[in-house]
Amino acid sequence: MSAPNTDPEKQAKRHKPALLGMTAVVIYALILLAALIIWLAWRGNTPEEEGAMIDARTGETVQPSE
Repeated sequence: MSAPNTDPEKQAKRHKPALLGMTAVVIYALILLAALIIWLAWRGNTPEEEGAMIDARTGETVQPSE
């Protein structure tokens, strides 16, 4: 059973603000995702201390033995 009074143009006009809001939220989320990816790539996985090494077994930072 369908609705008796359907007017697609009128419905599109009524839904336009909601669609614009959802589009804005998606764009905002994509900007935040891109910022997160850029920040993670920039920061990387480099040791903070000069000469420090990462132990592959434990993931801890260790000083090289000389």
